[in-house]
Formats: sequence, structure tokens, C-alpha cells
Amino acid sequence: MVNRCRPLAKSVALVFAAACATTSTSSTTPGVPAPAAHVAPRLSNVDSVLASLSLRDKAAQLVWPQVFGDYTPANSPSWLRVQRLIEQDHVGGFIMSVGSPIEIAEKLNAMQRMSALPLLIGADLEFGTGFRARGGYFLPNAIDLGGATIFPYQMGIGAARDTALAYEQGRITAVEGRALGIHLAFTPILDVNNNPANPVIGPRSFGEDPQLDAALGRSLIHGIQEHGMVATAKHFPGHGDTDQNSHLTVPTITASRARLDSVELVPFKAAIDAGVGAIMTFHGMVPALGAVDEPATLSPSVMTDLLRKQLGFKGLLVTDAMDMNGVLASVKPGKATQTISGQYGTVSGIGLAEACKRAIEAGADILLMPSDVPGAIDAVVAGVNEGRLTQARLDASVRRVLELKLRFGLDRNRVVDLDSARAIVGDTEHVAIARRAAERSMTLVKDSLSQVPLQRPASGSPGILSITLARRTDLGAGSTFNAELRRAVGSLREENVNVDDPGANYDRLLRAADSAQTVVVSSYIAGSSTASTASASDALTMLIHGLARRNPRTVVVAFGNPYFLQQVPEVSAYLVAWGGFPVSQRAAALALAGANPITGRLSVSIPPLYKFGAGLDRPGAGSPAPRP
Repeated sequence: MVNRCRPLAKSVALVFAAACATTSTSSTTPGVPAPAAHVAPRLSNVDSVLASLSLRDKAAQLVWPQVFGDYTPANSPSWLRVQRLIEQDHVGGFIMSVGSPIEIAEKLNAMQRMSALPLLIGADLEFGTGFRARGGYFLPNAIDLGGATIFPYQMGIGAARDTALAYEQGRITAVEGRALGIHLAFTPILDVNNNPANPVIGPRSFGEDPQLDAALGRSLIHGIQEHGMVATAKHFPGHGDTDQNSHLTVPTITASRARLDSVELVPFKAAIDAGVGAIMTFHGMVPALGAVDEPATLSPSVMTDLLRKQLGFKGLLVTDAMDMNGVLASVKPGKATQTISGQYGTVSGIGLAEACKRAIEAGADILLMPSDVPGAIDAVVAGVNEGRLTQARLDASVRRVLELKLRFGLDRNRVVDLDSARAIVGDTEHVAIARRAAERSMTLVKDSLSQVPLQRPASGSPGILSITLARRTDLGAGSTFNAELRRAVGSLREENVNVDDPGANYDRLLRAADSAQTVVVSSYIAGSSTASTASASDALTMLIHGLARRNPRTVVVAFGNPYFLQQVPEVSAYLVAWGGFPVSQRAAALALAGANPITGRLSVSIPPLYKFGAGLDRPGAGSPAPRP
């Protein structure tokens, strides 16, 4: 018999059932303990567990590393890392990244079985559980392996103006996420995106109108939390009004306090009133709120005085990822700086240990995704030993974590049934609702030649030229869109442009446009954690300028950046599809082909061309969809 877990303390083992199972070496999965029998009494007193934890184990409850939902053999380096984090460092939870649904569920089950205390699991389920739990694409055929249900970007829900759809997205996210063993959805994104140059938020938010954002966010939160999961409003106090990427640098929001109260804080106040269970912080400076020389994540005036005391938030406060330059590169007078080399480049700043201490000082409960997990735990311990953090302050955060574990019933059962997951995740009813959301989101901003819906080319006449602009790594870009469009219009010539290729031959595309009945340019260009801008390159914009001159019947479909029209205002038609996921590609093709009505309205302005609320209606082949 082999004891595979190092117990935290005798009382913890008694309180939390079979946290540390004694299992046979003939376990069905090598290196993974067999399921434990949950025979201990329910946790009835968090104080007993809290009192049994060492200082370092308390700190570890507040540190949540990242784990991928990929296949990992029991003796692989990545799985051994997870074992060390659980069995030696005793972390309190994880953020689950991308993977296939069953692999995620099976891995989380194995992790729960080896942990002395149950683990809390969060994930960036921003556009449904499918945003993280999908099977990807099989090469070389780019076969979509499917997965959980995925919705359009939140700005697409804003374009639909439908709180019922927002609620349904939350409900489906919670039902599918819990079936995989996830407890916290790091969504909704309540940043009011009122800066078109924002490189990292953009269509991830509901839009630029705080009241619309508040209404949709409230509905999404209710949908999530009324179906067994905790929602997380992010990124407090707002990441929308900046042209800087907090993954790469420390942004600054220059708005006045009055403007913040009337715009940025409105959705967060609504979320708190709606009982949101968690809030995620913003790695950027907000001078009007007191975060003058430090990001909001590290500011007690923002996270404690404003959020906890003034706004009355009582839930779990989670930092944004602690490996981002927005927190590591911050500099405070009187504090030493160091050179930091991380996944977002080399910068100079306070570094991880100091950032962790200050985040807890400011009021954070969870340190998310530190690059050095043992170092982050040690930093919290050092903060207590140095007198910067009191035991009471530390205990308050640990108590929130333990109480949430109790609330989820993890003392009774911490694993999920894989057969049940297959019956729930990606259910056809869920997919149908996501498709309806995508169809309702389609927004025809411009159609000066009245060419939407597209005409089916006559036999023997020039067909439609479909040009896909995407990064080479975006394997799914254009695949669903082109397949659906070809099915609807018949003759279709496909061309793909790698937007990162400086030597791409655009002349052949211009020549092809001369003989095409219509040119459809699909842009999948969007911001990312590694990009400082969401704009297209000069070469690409020149390509579209050339296409529009050679063939005035050029339609641009924005699957990525909705503000792309600012760079190519001369195109005759512009459709915003709010995300390059298969569900939105399908909806865009059916909208262009006239099979479905188009009723969406811009949830942002596209200055100086179109105002918030702009959009053209098209009836579609069936009855027009009612406008809410």
C-alpha cells in the first residue's frame, strides 16, 4: 500500500474526507491514485481547517497556477509538475487553460484525488465553455474536433441587445463548465470599450455603453450563478479606455473620477448589486482612484477602500495573471527594481515577489498564474514574517477560499462523472442557442451598392472570390465560412493570406478580383496578449484599397477587430461578425447569402464613420427576426 499524498495536518484529513487516499500500486492509471471514498463528515466549521494549516499552507491556498487540458502521461514532465504543485506546494486551486472536454475533466478528477484539500478550479470561459474546452483541429486536414459550446464575442451579444441570450450563455456556460469540474468562470468582461485603439479588450467586452454593458453583464452573471458556478466580473475598475496592452506594459486610465463613476464603474456596480461572486483586477494605473504610481491590482485605495468598503463587495478578489508585465513592470518610489525576463519580454520593475506581497496587501484573495509558484507562496509568507501582512489579513482570504470550497460541496464530492459530461457538454440544444446568438449578432454596417444578400452567380459567369486574412496559426479561419458560403452561392474561389508573411504576393489577388462577380474579404485580425495593436498592417490595408478600386463590389467581413472599417472606409459593404469561431463563421455566411435575417446593431461607434447603434436590416429568406 502506498500513501500518495503528504497530509497537511491530521485535523484536515479528518475534516475533508478522502483527500489523501491510501491506494494500491495496481491503480488502473499508473501514477494516479484511485478514486477515494468520501466517508468523512461534512466540513461544518471552516475555523477548524484554518487553525490546522501552517503559515505556508495558508499562503498556498491563495496561489493558483495554470494547467493545460492536454493529454499528459503519468510520468511526463508536465504532469509531474502538477503533482509537485499539489502534493508538495499544496496550492489551493488552478486556472484551467485550453484542452478537449474529456481530457480536462479526467485531468481535474486526477488532480482532485491527489490533493489533501479540495481544489477550486477557474477558467476563462469568456464566450462559453467552448472558449477553453475544444478539441482543436487535426492536421493536415484541419478537421474541427469539436468540443463544448462556444458563443460569439461578448460584443456580439451587445449587438443583439438581448439580455435573454446573455442569460442563456451564462446558464449553458455554468452547466457545461461544472460538468467538467470547473467552479469559477472568469467572465463577464465588464470593461467599457470606449477606446477603438484598445489592443486587448475590444470585442471581448459588451460594448461602449455602460448601461447596456451593465444590463447584459447582470443577466450573464445570473445565468452563471443560478446554475451552480461563480461568475467573475473583470477587469476592475475597467480596462476599456486605453490603447496599451497590460500583458506588455503598465497602462494608464486618465479619466476623471466623475467620468469613472458615470462610465467605467457602472457595470461593476451593477455586478456587485447582482451578487457577483468574484471580481478580477486590472493591471493598470488609475490616478483618479488613487492608483497614481502603482497598478490598480496593487492599490489598497482601489481594491480595499473603493471595492470592499465603498462598493461593498464581499466576494473573492482574484488578480489578473501575475506573469503579466502590467504588474511585474510597475515601479513604486522607494522600492527596488529588477530586470525581469518573462513570456512577454524583458522589462524592469518590482518583480514577482514584491508584486505578490503588495497584491495581498491591497486586498487580493487569489494570486493567479504566477510564473514561480513556490516563489509566490514564499513571498506571502515573507510578507507576514516582515509584518507587512497580519495573520488576520491572511486568514480572511483563506477563509473565503475554504468557504467557497464548502459551498461547492467539495467536502462531499470533488470529482465529475465522465459519462455525464459527454451527455451535457456540447449538447445540441446548447449549440442551437449559441447559433441563434451568432445569427442575431450579425451587423451590416454599410452596403452602399445594396449587394447584400449576395447574388448567386449564373452558370458560366464569374463567381465569388473569397479572400481570408488570418495568421497562419489560425487553422480554422475561413473553413466554416467558405464551406457554408459555397453551399449557398455555388461558385466560390478561395484564397488565403497569411497576415504575418511580408513577402505575400498580392498581385495575383488583384488580378483575380478583376474577373470576380463579388470579392468577399474576411478579416480575422484581432488583438492578443502579445500584440500592441489590433490594426492591420499597411500592406494589408493597401491590398484592400486595391481590391476596392479594381472591383467596387468588395465586401469586408470583420471576424476580428470590429473597427477595421476605419482603415478601409472605401469598401462598399461591411459586415461585423463578432468572432472567428465556427458558430460566427456559419452565421456570417448565411447572412450574406440571405438565408437568415440581419438585425444587429453596433454596440460601439466606429469614429468618425458610424455611431453606436448603426446597422442595416435585411429580411432573409424567412421571417425577419423580431427586434427586442
